[in-house]
Amino acid sequence: MYQFFVEPGQIQGKQVFITGGDVNHIKNVLRMKVGEELAVSNGIDGKEYRCGIVSMTDDAVTCELRFIKEDGIELPTKIYLFQALPKADKMELIIQKAVELGAYEIIPVATKRCVVKLDDKKAKNKIARWQSISEAAAKQSKRKVIPQVHDVMTFGEAVTYAGSLRANIIPYELAEGMDATRELMTGFGREKPESIGVFIGPEGGFDEAEIARAMEKGIKPVTLGKRILRTETAGFTTLAFLMYHLES
Repeated sequence: MYQFFVEPGQIQGKQVFITGGDVNHIKNVLRMKVGEELAVSNGIDGKEYRCGIVSMTDDAVTCELRFIKEDGIELPTKIYLFQALPKADKMELIIQKAVELGAYEIIPVATKRCVVKLDDKKAKNKIARWQSISEAAAKQSKRKVIPQVHDVMTFGEAVTYAGSLRANIIPYELAEGMDATRELMTGFGREKPESIGVFIGPEGGFDEAEIARAMEKGIKPVTLGKRILRTETAGFTTLAFLMYHLES
């Protein structure tokens, strides 16, 4: 079943209108025909709108709404990934996999040990690119929302933003006690808090002052095991742990 995202205003009663680049994709790439079924989400309400194609023009694909599916595909907790800017194009892979693993928002963070420095123009172009990757990953994984990729924040701004979340964790190579980490993750699975923030450091790790500041704000250090993980691996591992416990 192919899935597409539309704006809420494009769902009007029993009619659903698909416009933009998806029109060419439906007509000329997928070669779908009138009468075939597809799924549409508005990226907001978490619902899947099952539709049948009624007509196609160069500008729009018009569909008839058949039924609305609410199957709880989204995680019960909104996960906010605070990802320190990595080298090269790693952020593209991180965003793709974070969306597949259920992240609700992705916040790029410029930390002290980040090698990558983005000026305003580069940052704007990067965010647009990263948002398109988020949308593509949401389609592929049948998500019902498109996770937002925020503008780049400083570490201080990220900590402040995380202050509104119900819980926050920060994997740290000097943290000890897998039992404590397991207990924390199990507690998340049992309580299913409304939101959890996950802070992931860059290739060089977090600066000690950043860890201290995070702890002052109630962000809990956790361990991911005895091995040192790459920044992208640390994020995937943490999100996978959370996904397992939240959906158990």
